[in-house]
Amino acid sequence: MDEFELIKRYFARPEISQIQGQYTDGLIGIGDDCALFDIPADMQLAQSLDTLVEGVHFPKECDPFALGYRALAVNLSDLAAMGAEPHSFTLGLTLPRVSELWLKEFSEGLAQLAQQVKAPLIGGDTTRGPLTLSLQVQGLVPKGKALLRSGASPGDLICVTGTLGDAAGALSSVLQGDTPKTCGDDHLKYLLNRYWYPSPRLFAGQWLRQMGATAALDISDGLLGDLRHILKASHVGAEIAPELIPRSSSLMQQYDQKTALKLALTGGDDYELCFTIPRALAQKLPSTLADGCHITCIGQINDEPGIIRDSQGNLLTEKAYTHF
Repeated sequence: MDEFELIKRYFARPEISQIQGQYTDGLIGIGDDCALFDIPADMQLAQSLDTLVEGVHFPKECDPFALGYRALAVNLSDLAAMGAEPHSFTLGLTLPRVSELWLKEFSEGLAQLAQQVKAPLIGGDTTRGPLTLSLQVQGLVPKGKALLRSGASPGDLICVTGTLGDAAGALSSVLQGDTPKTCGDDHLKYLLNRYWYPSPRLFAGQWLRQMGATAALDISDGLLGDLRHILKASHVGAEIAPELIPRSSSLMQQYDQKTALKLALTGGDDYELCFTIPRALAQKLPSTLADGCHITCIGQINDEPGIIRDSQGNLLTEKAYTHF
């Protein structure tokens, strides 16, 4: 099978490349040298790219369906953090060899989530080499309304969506090759699902943009490390109450309280949102959004730039994951 037959058979299929979204009228996708699409005059284009490398971001011999789903989900999470609506995505795929079964399952994982969020695959590239996935997502957000990291002010509340630490709680099992399909323990299966099938908080991000959140990002490298990005961009500090950080019952069943808290504070791959809101809007903030996503306030912004303390005044100094 050559490159062009591969693209036609697995990535130019209507169920992944011809998905109809709110802003896809007139879109020209796979088949030309570039994709073309219009941007409404009152919108800005939001773009994000992530590269996932076998042996670094995912284990060898993992489930290709889950990998396809996860690869798109972690990119969509960046759009969620900006309050953007998904538009489309591109895929750069480097393969060590052609496996038709692998490609079929991988493309089906991509397609399942792409259909859910109404974002078609509009182009990309394939080549030979170590297994590597590069996905770029495009989204649209009203001009001047995107959620940035730089808008937090002293007195704002710090909140998170969902529960934290679940994906990190599954990591050792992921590295051993466990999957939700093969796991017999219900609590571990829940954590594995949270790792392989993260839920990009697109509805939450758009809702927060509309209700007046001041800053936001997605939690990919751990709460404490990612929160520091907001503090640095906004020139502020933070006080959080670790006991308020939401943790799932499955995480608490698998780990003792101290370990579960450490995973929630420093573990990556949750792809939940951390955001700030003015205290005056606190009464408008529900505990659960219309899509079932839970929201928890865990602290507040202060004027001590770059510093995170707990509610007893102790410094929280744990670092985020970095590649270098």
